Amino acid sequence: MATEFLMPKLGLTMEEATIAEWLIADGEQVEPGAAVLRIETDKTETDVEAPSSGRLHIAADVGDTFACGERIGWFLDDGEAPPTGTAPAGTASAPPATVAEAPSTPDMGATAVSSVQSEAGGRIIASPLAKRVAKERGIDLRNVRGTGPGGRIVNADLDGVEATPTLAAPPAAARPAARGGQVAATAAARQLADLLGVDLSAVPADPVDGRVSRDGVARFVRSLIGTSPGTGMPPQAATSVPALAPAMQEPTSVTKLSGMRGTIAKRMHESLDQMAQLSLFMDADLDAIVADRARRKADGAAPSYTDYVIAAAARALRAHPHVNSQITDDGIALLPDVHVGMAVALDGGLIVPVIRDTADRDLSSLAAESSRLAEAARSGSLGLPDLEGGTFSVSTLGMFGVDGFTPVINPPNTAILGVGRLRDDLVLDDDGNVTSIKRLTLSLTWDHRAFDGAPAAEFCRAIVDLLGDPAALDTPAD
Repeated sequence: MATEFLMPKLGLTMEEATIAEWLIADGEQVEPGAAVLRIETDKTETDVEAPSSGRLHIAADVGDTFACGERIGWFLDDGEAPPTGTAPAGTASAPPATVAEAPSTPDMGATAVSSVQSEAGGRIIASPLAKRVAKERGIDLRNVRGTGPGGRIVNADLDGVEATPTLAAPPAAARPAARGGQVAATAAARQLADLLGVDLSAVPADPVDGRVSRDGVARFVRSLIGTSPGTGMPPQAATSVPALAPAMQEPTSVTKLSGMRGTIAKRMHESLDQMAQLSLFMDADLDAIVADRARRKADGAAPSYTDYVIAAAARALRAHPHVNSQITDDGIALLPDVHVGMAVALDGGLIVPVIRDTADRDLSSLAAESSRLAEAARSGSLGLPDLEGGTFSVSTLGMFGVDGFTPVINPPNTAILGVGRLRDDLVLDDDGNVTSIKRLTLSLTWDHRAFDGAPAAEFCRAIVDLLGDPAALDTPAD
């Protein structure tokens, strides 16, 4: 019996995910618990295990975004074909699937191109990997013979195929094919079109895929900027998406704003656009912390300097609850639990795992958890629970020789603390003698909608005072 394979909901805040990679080939037999695909959320990449056994039928392409509960495939019995004309689960607006029945014996050999080029709606039958490779190499899949089940084009069919000089879309691809009265489009394209008020029937379909893609909607929107209305999108939507200037020179390389880099760009832009952010800077004397850390190091493992700052910030958050807050539709919500996120730099960007119940941990427990999270972040093994629920963030650039900087708040938090390098400053003691002291600069950015400058300064001063008393950081906050 055919069993639907739905996009899972792996965390409380997860609403959708993008398919990054299928780990199992289309038509392959799988067992429950086997890793089937890798998905990318707005926070991390994670592998999804098969919830059922059967022959996997892939119904979603790499790069497409789906809401939780939306169908992305089927688990089928031997010789069974996926049901036809069934709307994806959880989405009333998605087009019904129409899939050609696969033969019970898939050994077909080479098949005439014309007999396998398209399924219902003019879509080419090809594996997600084959489509991606063809797009990267500039190959027109309409000229490729499929040797997979049912004449499906697989990646091996692209070996030796040269790029097509000009990919001229056939007339049928000039407009997206309608299925059951609806335009054939990816879930991501529908979401963007709904956001901007774009008529999908006016957007050219992908000449290879036969569906409207998210990039296609974006290109269509840019093409309408500065033109008269009446071409499928309201004027106000056109003016809301400004065209970006072309590169001033021939670039040596181009990195797409997608994946983690795209998520960072989107979230940071939204953060600055939606909040009234400003920053203050305050020096903290760390002689006492340096001495405490040296003592702990002599006895074994010692917390990092960032661990001390996180511990101080967590205790200050308990004493200044207006900073441990969130702006909601109802107003400024003070959050009872303190969960501090720590920014970890990766090769492809930045990720913020969360130390849960931070204020209730002693230094040893906090240091062990921060070390675990940092290692998991760099190895790519963080789970969604490790990334959810942060109420405040700490970001460190001191290891790069930075004294102070202006961190950007991680929504929906109302503040973030930046940590600079540990340095030696010369000061005059009470007797007028010159001496040195260990210091670092704290940079607090806060949302002025939630609280004002004086409370922000008092909160930062509380952190500075706590860093002067390491013993206070080794006991849970009141």
